[in-house]
Amino acid sequence: MADSRPNILLITSDQQHWDTLGVTNPRISTPALDRLANEGTRFDRTYCPNPVCTPSRASIITGLYPSVHGAWTIGVKLAEDVPTVGELLQAHGYATSLIGKAHFQPLASTSEQTSLECQPTLRDLDFWREFAGPWYGFEHIEVARNHADESHAGQHYALWMEERGLTNWRDYFVPWPPEPDASVREHSWDLPQEFHYTTWTGERTIAAIERDVEAGQPFFTWASFHDPHPPYLVPEPWASMYDPSDMEPGRLIPDEMERMPTTTRLTQERNPDFTRWLEGHANHGFGSHLVDDAQLRKDMAVYYGMISFMDQQIGRILDQLDEFKIADNTIVVFTTDHGHFLGQHGLTAKGAFHYEDLIRLPFLVRAPGQASTGRLSSALQSLVDLAPTFLDAAGAPVPGMMQGVSQLAVWRGEAERARSSVFVENRHQPTALHLRTYVDDRYKMTVHRGTEEGELYDLVEDPGEIHNLWADPASGDLRACLMGCWIQAEIAREPTRFPRIAHA
Repeated sequence: MADSRPNILLITSDQQHWDTLGVTNPRISTPALDRLANEGTRFDRTYCPNPVCTPSRASIITGLYPSVHGAWTIGVKLAEDVPTVGELLQAHGYATSLIGKAHFQPLASTSEQTSLECQPTLRDLDFWREFAGPWYGFEHIEVARNHADESHAGQHYALWMEERGLTNWRDYFVPWPPEPDASVREHSWDLPQEFHYTTWTGERTIAAIERDVEAGQPFFTWASFHDPHPPYLVPEPWASMYDPSDMEPGRLIPDEMERMPTTTRLTQERNPDFTRWLEGHANHGFGSHLVDDAQLRKDMAVYYGMISFMDQQIGRILDQLDEFKIADNTIVVFTTDHGHFLGQHGLTAKGAFHYEDLIRLPFLVRAPGQASTGRLSSALQSLVDLAPTFLDAAGAPVPGMMQGVSQLAVWRGEAERARSSVFVENRHQPTALHLRTYVDDRYKMTVHRGTEEGELYDLVEDPGEIHNLWADPASGDLRACLMGCWIQAEIAREPTRFPRIAHA
């Protein structure tokens, strides 16, 4: 008897602005993702649990917020004893694979936090020839840590380049160990596209799926693409696909910074002083965000090209689902780990600035049994919901320890919503830089640890988040009401490892 349980294919990008899909933005070409939106549901109110890589990615596989799973920022390891969705699906008979970027471990290793994702291990190809899992619940992995030409290149990606005949692959990447006089590449990369990690991720994802189909086993496969995370660098023809003059970067609205927290205001200075928020390792985004308009437009054009290149490979994967005749029984989810600034509010890339551009995500779902196609839903979603939803879809029990909620009925169109609010955590330093955001259907409120500063936005009346109502006397009652809702939601997300089984 054939196994009727659905396959699960999670496709992610890295650091992608929510409005970079062709179905919402006519300036970018993403035919594969547009197809997915037209054949499924696009959710336009999806949020990350944390706007940097490791915490958000760890939440995807654990169903826990960063404050609970322990990988509270980048440079911190996700402990390998934390239960993951892959382990639970394996126990339920699923094959599990991770292809592409992991970033569950830091770029350094100590006796307390051992890491495979650091040098010199990243370029120890003899090690990676022998190791392809199990790891964090994935019985099979093929991973790469670098973005663009970073020196972190190595692992299974480097093995693949060598197998394809590019034995001099190191010539296309920043040297390791570092060489002070090494040239700096920008925008157009001389690496041929057929050797790019986007091509590799697409190809190896298809191979992983084919292996599981031939074995007759339901699968959970994560195709984890690396782009469009900076550096803004991609091979031709993608580097020149978009004309910078056609780009429309976001803009800083006159006087909007007057109502913003100090950390946000400082970004608009030429030489800002952020030392009071520093307790050790550097803070992402805490520097000047003043960028020449021509530079911003060129960066944005290349960023779009990186997305279109990724979309091409996603198209290959979707076509193969059809070729294998499993598309009708495969849940396909596309999203990203967090967003990205392209000039909005005068900001670029990322940082501790919880505007929609950074914490809101593109999110597409095509699910067997869905009520209709081409749907648009504003039901709140969080990446912390992926693990429990995948378990629910597989017919596996969802542990009480998971903090996410199953969105399966919402994905299928059988329920309007599964949650009334989401949280976004961001603890980038032990105490000096620590903020948390509450979002509901209409409002967003952010509290900054150790300060009276905060943020409050009415996303219906002020979708551009220009008017911070935090210190507005007329909004005092609203702020108090939302704080009460926040506390109730905090209580409700407390995990329950074990049920109560006796009166005492």
